Amino acid sequence: MSEITAALVQKLRNMTGAGIMDAKKILTKTKGDIAKAVEELRKSGQAKALKKQDRAVSEGLIDAYIHGTGKVGAMVQVKCETDFVARNEEFKALAHDIALQVTAMNPQYVSPKDIPQEVIDKEKEIYRAQLKAQKKPEKAIEKIVEGKLQKYFSEVCLLKQKFFKNDTVTIEDLITEKIAKLGENIQLAGFTRVELDGSRTCNSK
Repeated sequence: MSEITAALVQKLRNMTGAGIMDAKKILTKTKGDIAKAVEELRKSGQAKALKKQDRAVSEGLIDAYIHGTGKVGAMVQVKCETDFVARNEEFKALAHDIALQVTAMNPQYVSPKDIPQEVIDKEKEIYRAQLKAQKKPEKAIEKIVEGKLQKYFSEVCLLKQKFFKNDTVTIEDLITEKIAKLGENIQLAGFTRVELDGSRTCNSK
């Protein structure tokens, strides 16, 4: 068992945003195993977040980021339940991080459910054709197609993308952690990304 030092507690807090007492408690439970502690906190956060997902979100803020070159920028709309949380610095930081993510990673949709069915069908058709050309067993094709589709979602859907500052979590995980910490439902309502060459991506719920 690793010693539960102040440095270890702070490290876990930096990784997850957990409070001091929660961090100490979970590290004690996992005998100082920080990887297990992170996993336990994320599970706990997901459970708390699920209970809040049906709550109405009528407040929030719009955040924007323009890259240093001035050639690409993004605007995001992040919603919460109360003006109190909308003014919270952690909520503001979350919105800004998401704006940075959109600028850097160029997502096309908020979530998989926003992708038109014809686009998904076309992707599947391409994957099946590729796998048949590779002589993959017929029984295995659909399972492989599903795996490839999930990878596609992780590339084009903002919520499924790996957070560019920490690739151990997705944007969805990041929001879930903030829901658990701030105690309110938080939703990513939409985003717009614009480049100087004229390309523009808009996606909103």
